[in-house]
Amino acid sequence: MLSIFLICYPLLVALLMITVPNHKFRNFLAYSSAVFIIAAVGIFTTQWIMGGCHVIELFYDTEIVNMIIIGFELVLMVIVTYLCFKYKRYIISLLTIIPTLLIVYVELFGPEREAIAHIRIDYLSVLMCIIIGLVGSLIIVYAVGYMHNYHHHHHTEVKDRRGYFFMLLFIFMGAMFGFVLSQSLLWVDVFWETTSVCSFMLIGYTRTDEAVTNSFRALWMNLLGGTALALGITYQIYAYGNDSLTMLINSGIAKDSFAVIPVTLIAFAALTKAAQMPFSKWLMGAMVAPTPSSALLHSATMVKAGIYILFRLAPAMRDTLTGNMVSYIGGFTFFVASLMAIAQSDGKKVLAFSTISNLGLMVACSGIGRAETLWAGIFLMIFHAVSKSLLFQDIGAVENSTHSRDVEDMHGLVYRIPSLGSFMFIGIAGMFLAPFGMLISKWSALKACVDANNIILVLLICYGSATTMLYWTKWMSKIISYTNEPKIKVITKRDEMISLSIHAVLMIALCIMFPLLSRTYVEPLLLEMYGSSCTVLSMKILYTLVIIICFIFAVPIITFTHTKKEQINKKPAYMNGINEGDDVHFTDSFGDSKKLVMSNWYFKDFIGQRKIMVPCEIISSSILIVMLTIIMGGALL
Repeated sequence: MLSIFLICYPLLVALLMITVPNHKFRNFLAYSSAVFIIAAVGIFTTQWIMGGCHVIELFYDTEIVNMIIIGFELVLMVIVTYLCFKYKRYIISLLTIIPTLLIVYVELFGPEREAIAHIRIDYLSVLMCIIIGLVGSLIIVYAVGYMHNYHHHHHTEVKDRRGYFFMLLFIFMGAMFGFVLSQSLLWVDVFWETTSVCSFMLIGYTRTDEAVTNSFRALWMNLLGGTALALGITYQIYAYGNDSLTMLINSGIAKDSFAVIPVTLIAFAALTKAAQMPFSKWLMGAMVAPTPSSALLHSATMVKAGIYILFRLAPAMRDTLTGNMVSYIGGFTFFVASLMAIAQSDGKKVLAFSTISNLGLMVACSGIGRAETLWAGIFLMIFHAVSKSLLFQDIGAVENSTHSRDVEDMHGLVYRIPSLGSFMFIGIAGMFLAPFGMLISKWSALKACVDANNIILVLLICYGSATTMLYWTKWMSKIISYTNEPKIKVITKRDEMISLSIHAVLMIALCIMFPLLSRTYVEPLLLEMYGSSCTVLSMKILYTLVIIICFIFAVPIITFTHTKKEQINKKPAYMNGINEGDDVHFTDSFGDSKKLVMSNWYFKDFIGQRKIMVPCEIISSSILIVMLTIIMGGALL
């Protein structure tokens, strides 16, 4: 019954959040609920492991629940339609009305379906529950302090609606638990739509013109995916007489021709949710929302919903045109998004493009469909969830303290704000430095593509990894460069620091426990999905990498501890003029006092978003249209 608790409890808390006006009680409720959810996930996981890690299928007779779900989906349709008419986005309303009425018709008047389990508990769903419960709850703890500071600084611009904000966060969590635990695609559909509507409302939280525009862009792109999902579910029900995701995957593995259309439509829907080209703009627009919602959208929820579905479909997409479509879109997105990230100086935009890029690599891994690529994809997902949540939260705290999130304003951050600078260093290191988990996973994905003789993906991964290295190096170099600038007063709340600290510890622990996690969890997960074991890297190599990681952290700590009390005979730096004594200001040849500024080059005139986004969208749209035409046409003929 803990599976039902994980779905229903956050929804109950959400109702309390919107009805309780007292800030202190709401904060206490947020803290306690986050603890309860983490504890429930821990007990849920422990019970499943103690039971032998077997696949558990529950709830075959759910007629009453199905009626409740239909009612809830109709409510979502009414809410979205009302908001579309309120803001005069009439056409978007069709993307919620048509698929909702289609699902309702199939449920009430469609063919009789065989009884299936509606909840499935296995390795992948448990892993997703851990990510959602742990990372999502920590984001909520962080949000309590952050939103206090946020409304303090924006009290004249943004109406304080914290109850509404926390309500959406908890609905989001409950919907994501339902999404990853559901085996019935009709249940998956309603939780899918719920996450789409919640993200739409979170992005539009400030109600500025930009926020409203970006929120509706996110809405129509995700509802377009929802429409494809509804069509795929309907086709499966009429073709097979059931709405079981597992049965669809088994049919796809067996190369049943009837499975091609629903698998392709659901995979297309997942591409929109995972913000792949040409649907990446909705995730970029999400940056206007307060930082906790950005962290939640980019790490634990929303985009991971698309990745989760693609991982489920991976065995069915192996050696198929659908898999080729997914892998090429993912590989292309990985490369071009990392290329555009180089041209960004806004820290949140760098993180957004980095998210889109890394999601592209996960998508490519799922499209190839081999056990080796899925091994890499799962580790990419784990490390990405923790790293991105840490970095988004940290950059929000830095912005509150410095009133800027520009990378150029973070010069010497580890000296000016040591705590926040150290957290940022750990998060960035986990994303790209050798031998951290993200880099190992990329190497594994590259090796699998080489083994599969997929030259196009090999090139995209190589060049995408190179550009990734460039933008992370620029950022890391900026924050660790020495500066004489004065220290900045930290206004980060205690609950924000708690969340950041736990994330940093988790990041380091994941790196150290990489071999154990691979052997005890990820390899059995692949055995469950593929029916055969998969060893990508030997234990000797993995343990060697752990030793290297320990030295990476130990050497600077020991050096700093040993040298911090030593007397330093510091000489004035040469500054292309007369040093004024502080190593910051100098007098130039014209006698003018100037401040030394060191800046990165961002190539905005060559690879900026405005320069290459539209061509990339045209290319990716062409790939999708051509591939979908070939796949659907071949399946229908």
